[in-house]
Amino acid sequence: MKKVRNGNGDNQELNIIANGTSITGDITSGGDFRIEGSVKGKIETKGRIVVGESGVVVGELACTNADIMGNVKGVLKVTNLTILKSTAVFEGDVDTKKISIETGAKFIGNCTMISQQSKQSM
Repeated sequence: MKKVRNGNGDNQELNIIANGTSITGDITSGGDFRIEGSVKGKIETKGRIVVGESGVVVGELACTNADIMGNVKGVLKVTNLTILKSTAVFEGDVDTKKISIETGAKFIGNCTMISQQSKQSM
């Protein structure tokens, strides 16, 4: 984990799971995640999750924003914006407020668009 400055000048925690690293289990954090290795389990954060091109996730991701470039199989719960980049392979269910899917991305599953009202009633 390292501290980086976000656009507001605030220090933000950045958790990096490097290529070649494998983690099995559940992770909870307030900071951002970049996954280049492999994770089997659940990651829950109030920040952003980036799954890099070499990243593989099997399980559940819960965050504010998600950028997916690698492989994800499971459930993705995003309170704001989900982006599936052209190299992404996603299989599972997405609950998100907004979604962007680039040409070339592979999406197999279901997407539920949540609004602020439906989120508050959960």
